[in-house]
Amino acid sequence: MTEPTPAAPPLLLAEDLLLLLLDDDVGTLRQTNLQPLLGGAVLAELALLGAVEVEEKQAFWQTARVRPVPGQRPADPVLADAHDVVAEKPRTAQDLATRLGKPLKARLTDRLVARGVLRREDHRVLGLFPSARWPAEDSRHEDEVRRRLADVLLRGFSPDPRTVALVALLSAVDQVHKVVPGEGLGGREVRKRAKQLVADMDEGEWVAKAVRDAVRAATTAVTAGVVAGSSGDGSS
Repeated sequence: MTEPTPAAPPLLLAEDLLLLLLDDDVGTLRQTNLQPLLGGAVLAELALLGAVEVEEKQAFWQTARVRPVPGQRPADPVLADAHDVVAEKPRTAQDLATRLGKPLKARLTDRLVARGVLRREDHRVLGLFPSARWPAEDSRHEDEVRRRLADVLLRGFSPDPRTVALVALLSAVDQVHKVVPGEGLGGREVRKRAKQLVADMDEGEWVAKAVRDAVRAATTAVTAGVVAGSSGDGSS
């Protein structure tokens, strides 16, 4: 008897973000400074899994640091490597978002190509400089992510912590209205609903405080990292 093929592991938050920010047809990115965004997504996912926690600030002027939770190293190689970096020493979320995000664009696009979600197309800019695009090969997962976002933001469905984290990360780079079809709503209203959803997370009891703290720290780090990147060379 043929053994059943094991189910593929779920995609990471960072992979969901990457898919949402890629143009499905052309394979280019809407967001150029990806490094802090992908790093922040990995940090938020570690918190959702209970693998890291944000320490309580001891004073107003101090910056809270992120620590690993012993015995909670994830099985996924990307998350496991990130957990190891967090475990090296206490670091701020902003430091970690940039540090963790540095290798992720290449690593995650390779993973998505290997899974048949994207395909890689190599080309040369101006006929000289090698570059790559990643058009969609199988958009079913991305379509499901967009539907889940629309259910929460447009149709009032109850959110889960993972979807709120995704909305918070997209809002941090002002992309939520570009990846969620408005269905008659303008971009300003979609933005407003996304911000309200994140604010409700801070006040509600439906998500653990440790996750709230980490998602808030990650999105603050993403915003700071993107601003810093925009004032520099903007590389990702």
